[in-house]
Amino acid sequence: MRTFHALTLQPNFRNAGKICFHPIAALGTQGDDMKSAREVVLAWIDALNNRDAEAIAVLCHEDVVNLQMPIGDPSIGRPAMLEHFPRLFNAFPDCRVRSLQLLEDNEWAILEWELTGTWQGMFFGHQPNGHSIKVRGCEIFQVANGMIKSQRGYWDKATWFGQLGIPLE
Repeated sequence: MRTFHALTLQPNFRNAGKICFHPIAALGTQGDDMKSAREVVLAWIDALNNRDAEAIAVLCHEDVVNLQMPIGDPSIGRPAMLEHFPRLFNAFPDCRVRSLQLLEDNEWAILEWELTGTWQGMFFGHQPNGHSIKVRGCEIFQVANGMIKSQRGYWDKATWFGQLGIPLE
């Protein structure tokens, strides 16, 4: 049986001078308190935008596999998430992810995103230069028992690194 989720809009006043709306999926629609794939991804976006690696790790299975395709080597396990995301937050302390599209089909969620930020810390062995990024990409999440089981990211390394002035290796 397929469960459909209600979608409500709540005002988000974080953006200076603009009223934006942030979609929040209805809670408790898959059993007792089990979160849907959509709800988990929305929580992941919030945790990333709050630069909270611990909150991201809590959303993941202990043996989560995160494969960012342009990098190639997967990060495996919750402890790896606690290493990966602080490095991103250190390099881009003002990073923000904006959801462009979020699709859900049972345990799968696909997020099309836009990432912005200013390079202010070490990134892939390179010193920061203060350049800003605006990169689009896509993440495919598999959510089992209300937690991220796998995540695959697709984004253009040439665009991201090019905006920072980092040569491709």
